[in-house]
Amino acid sequence: MPSVLLVSDLGFAAPRALLARHGLRLVEVAPGAAIPGSYWGECEAGVIGGTVFARADTPLHSLLHEACHLLVLPPARRARVHTDATDSIEEEDATCYLQIVLADALPGVGRARMQADMDAWGYSFRLGSAHAWFDQDASEARQLLIARGLIGAA
Repeated sequence: MPSVLLVSDLGFAAPRALLARHGLRLVEVAPGAAIPGSYWGECEAGVIGGTVFARADTPLHSLLHEACHLLVLPPARRARVHTDATDSIEEEDATCYLQIVLADALPGVGRARMQADMDAWGYSFRLGSAHAWFDQDASEARQLLIARGLIGAA
């Protein structure tokens, strides 16, 4: 497994508070137990409705990514999510963008670390890195987030 921040490195309190500010719930799953709603299985976070599920060994980028999938979705669609949040490229890109932005709200994380963890885990971007994509190629994702009221225009 690549070296990335895990939920255990930060604890559940800060991510739980961040998700709660956005109307989502974070449920801690017992060590070794299957994570409900996990698309990838193993230690990857899961989603069901407005709830994100994670264990201490869940990569922090996975927890944020799944939470951002829920935030990007309109509330009616969010309520119906179970495991697979979207098959839309536009929503996937917006999810990645928001994940990077929200990393700034977590102590000791920030967008540079989130981008490095995304690269280490194998997220794929046309420009070769999360940082390059975010800075140079993510204008459509940014516009979708602005249109849905998830980030400001500034």
